[in-house]
Amino acid sequence: MTADPRLLIALDIDGTVLHEDGTLPPAALEQVHRLRDAGHEVMLATGRSVAMTLPVLDRLDITPAYVVASNGAILLKRDADAPMGYRRHHVETFDASDVLTRIRPHLTQANYAVEDETGVYRYTGWFPDGALGAVSHEVPFEQLCSEPATRVVVISPGHAMEEFLAVVELMGLHQVSYNVGWTAWLDIAPDGVNKSTALERVRDALGIAGEHVVTVGDGRNDIEMLGWAVAHGGRGIAMGQAPSEVIAAASEVTARDTDDGLAKALATL
Repeated sequence: MTADPRLLIALDIDGTVLHEDGTLPPAALEQVHRLRDAGHEVMLATGRSVAMTLPVLDRLDITPAYVVASNGAILLKRDADAPMGYRRHHVETFDASDVLTRIRPHLTQANYAVEDETGVYRYTGWFPDGALGAVSHEVPFEQLCSEPATRVVVISPGHAMEEFLAVVELMGLHQVSYNVGWTAWLDIAPDGVNKSTALERVRDALGIAGEHVVTVGDGRNDIEMLGWAVAHGGRGIAMGQAPSEVIAAASEVTARDTDDGLAKALATL
């Protein structure tokens, strides 16, 4: 089979496509449209839930064949007849009870949420408005694990980032994949699941050659997808504000998000 000549361009959302305040830079939108109109596959690969991801597609005015949500635990496929135009194509879940009971003694003041495969969150404690999407239910800690999870979220605003990272390292979360966000925010996914595992499914389904993959991101949950692109002979581009370990996984670094880093990176394609 002849490889698809298109580029597969996977973009993180927060800190990459969108600024921290949620604004979409016009220069980035212009570059996304240029690449879309040239026939390349421009898609999103995000830690966001489905409900918080699909509106960004509308803002970008793109309809890719696939969308990666929940750090790779949910892969959506384009379906014009489905609500909002996408259906769940592949979902990874796990029993979160063990990891939650192991984490809680280390982070006694933290707040916890569990996302199920339908995108509904059960949470205990406090979360910023809108952080968990449109559908969430406050429950006692013991009821967080009533359904298989696609993701566990732990936030601990009282911790400095360095302290939070140190606590996470002590937990020995070897049975699950975890990533720490730009603040004291921990995402825990099913074992071996991350953005790159879902993107490999997409690349294989579309028949796009490895050297034609491009990923752009800024967070620790982008490390695997940046390294995946590089390992395939493609381009893994870290945003300028990314932590050092994210930059180390990339093949190149663009400017910060606030300096049109995404637009500058996409302009080279």
